[in-house]
Amino acid sequence: MLSLRIATRFLRRSPVQSVLIVLGIAVGIGVVVFVGSLITSLQAALIDETIGASPQVTVTGQEGFPVDYTAQLEKVLNGTAGVKPVVPVRTFSAIYSRAGDSAPLTFTGGDLAQLDSIYDLSGRAVTGRASVNGNEVIVGSGFARRFGIVPGRSLAIVLPSGHPATLTVSAVVDLGQAAANDRTAFVSGDFAAEALNQNPAQYSAIATQLDDPFTSVAVAERWRSDPALAELTVTEWQAENQDLLDALAAQDSSSYLIQVFVLIAVALGIGSTLAVSAVQKTRQIGILKAMGLRDSRSAAVFLWQALILGTVGAALGIAVGIGLIAVFNLAGADRAGSFPIDPRPSFVALSFGVGVLVALVSAIIPWRKTSRLDPIEVIQSA
Repeated sequence: MLSLRIATRFLRRSPVQSVLIVLGIAVGIGVVVFVGSLITSLQAALIDETIGASPQVTVTGQEGFPVDYTAQLEKVLNGTAGVKPVVPVRTFSAIYSRAGDSAPLTFTGGDLAQLDSIYDLSGRAVTGRASVNGNEVIVGSGFARRFGIVPGRSLAIVLPSGHPATLTVSAVVDLGQAAANDRTAFVSGDFAAEALNQNPAQYSAIATQLDDPFTSVAVAERWRSDPALAELTVTEWQAENQDLLDALAAQDSSSYLIQVFVLIAVALGIGSTLAVSAVQKTRQIGILKAMGLRDSRSAAVFLWQALILGTVGAALGIAVGIGLIAVFNLAGADRAGSFPIDPRPSFVALSFGVGVLVALVSAIIPWRKTSRLDPIEVIQSA
């Protein structure tokens, strides 16, 4: 194509200018990829730390009554799309007491494998090995630090009935929340049933998690309208974590703002550079138009330039962004509190497409300039 050949020739005649445009696009798209991936990964880490180790939708009895985990209820809960584990648990409050020290603890009782599917106790164990067999108990790291609790030590508590009980600490876990670490403990389902005087089919709550935590509102509304849950109470994490949702929304807004300004800067840089190129090539474009080159063809010259520069620059920008992500992950691999950045292929592809689109839009400036050229005036003034 004639326009493509002319565009390629113009780019080769100004190699430094072309390289600078490509580098400008690469830096801009690299920043977009890095910042966007950073924010999404940070949000995923925050969600995992705050609600990843806790139920996202919970079914409880009304006014403190236990839940009868019937076959019909089990079928409804397990048959809901997007619901991963459905874990019946028993919860009760007790008082830890030792040598004048005392503190309230909230106990959650259940099968360890099922508890792991929600709380990941085995994976979050700081010391010891997670186990709730017999009279074993798992405690939070904040509580353990406060009272000097270590695995193997006895834990004396006063049950809701007023009777004392002694448990053996099997592990200390970090649940990712200070409040949970200070007041939460886990025991076997049988121990909790005995403490609550419940029969095998009765539970304090049915805890669930979702494939997508942000579908909790829809899942909760669906369950509230189901006849099998008519006498039960359904709560979901978003209604109880408005501050977290506000923080995530603020992060999203700041991320989008940064990316928009970066793209505007890239567009202005490309547009101004191509406009200068149009001025420099005014004589050549005028002669070509005098020889019969139509306005659409002259516009196509700068569109091809923008497409070539945008494609090369965006591709290089993707490499820059992924390189920055790799450096970030490598630097924070052994650092406490760090989180890995996981670039999403869909976001990377979108960033590439946006980079090319911005470059094409930027070609409007030189296109408008060359479209108004009068070849006779250009030749006379040459």
